Amino acid sequence: MVGAHRWKVMIADDEAIIREGIRDAVDWANLNMEVVCEAEDGEEALEMGKAYEVDIALVDLNMPIMHGLRLIGHLRDNLPDCRIVIITGHDEFAYAQEAIRLGVQEYILKPASPGELAKVMMELGKQLDVAYKQSVHLRQASRQMARNITLFREKFGLEWMGGGLTGAEIMDQLEFLRLPLACPDWMGVIRWPEVTVNKPLLGEGERQLMLFAIENIAGEIIVADDKVIFRGHAGLIVVLIWGELAASIPQDIEAAVQAYLKLSVHTHFAMLDGNLAGVPAAYRECKSAVYKDSQISPVVRRLRQYVREEYHDPDLSLEGLAKLLQVSPVYLSRMVKQELGIPFVSLVTALRIEKAIQLLNSTDMPIHEIAGQVGYVTQHYFSTTFKKIVGVSPNQYRRGDAFSEQ
Repeated sequence: MVGAHRWKVMIADDEAIIREGIRDAVDWANLNMEVVCEAEDGEEALEMGKAYEVDIALVDLNMPIMHGLRLIGHLRDNLPDCRIVIITGHDEFAYAQEAIRLGVQEYILKPASPGELAKVMMELGKQLDVAYKQSVHLRQASRQMARNITLFREKFGLEWMGGGLTGAEIMDQLEFLRLPLACPDWMGVIRWPEVTVNKPLLGEGERQLMLFAIENIAGEIIVADDKVIFRGHAGLIVVLIWGELAASIPQDIEAAVQAYLKLSVHTHFAMLDGNLAGVPAAYRECKSAVYKDSQISPVVRRLRQYVREEYHDPDLSLEGLAKLLQVSPVYLSRMVKQELGIPFVSLVTALRIEKAIQLLNSTDMPIHEIAGQVGYVTQHYFSTTFKKIVGVSPNQYRRGDAFSEQ
């Protein structure tokens, strides 16, 4: 069967009569081939072979300027897919072993009969056709795989969150999906309550479209190069991030979805501990937290968002936020404790220490600067609070003492 590609042939021999004999001995067109160049010395053959990017080179070993074996070595380096056929006399037969080492496909003894030459060319043509079709199929498969990479990532994410993969399988999948070979640094879950209500205002097609739009908005706001965003169970959107996550991202996603889609979504992001096997448990915790978030009143949600944005302000206080939110401090204090399960002061402290840990892990910033960055006026007060929460001082944590003592 004639291939869809016309194969380019070079004849390299210092004897014109040999070149002419080879050219005339074969019906090239019938083999889907074309003699595109001829060379009478090794140097010329190398230049022509490269210029025409030949698929088959018929090479005489005993050529001036550059010996045939040297030529073959250079062709191998420059045209690794080129098929090479040696045309050799009986006295040069000892070179055949070296030629085979160089990857020569065939050799023909002079004088070459037309039948033998045609047979060799036909076989090489078949090899080239098979290789060409294989490369076409592989390119098509590669393009198809690139188009489906989102689906592959979603399937992988669902299996991983479900706890159905071993550590080795996770690493294999991360490599296949061109993701960092490490545990993600952050996980987030985005929930749109409308998805699960019993009598949705939207049809299924519209709901799927809205979920897709929410995913796109999240993907645009989370600028990390290495991330996976996929649809989890019950319409949840799951985010895995390798790298830093700006403190405002969860609120930015909620605000953008509200602004562009007029929908309310709840988000919950958590820092992971570097343990691949612990990711499914972290997912369950994030999922539980985002469902709890749905029960939080608007006033407490606004307070929590403000704390996340202004935690670095040393003057941040319950009284100030109560005034901003137009409620009494006593009422606000009771609502925070009732809905979040911790007092206002603990909420602020937990967030400040979480941010401090991020800075300790990711920067060489001095401790007193970190203290200022997370809302503490003095390093002493920051260090005392940090040790109370974490169990070691900031300096000990940075040195790794927190882990060596465990």
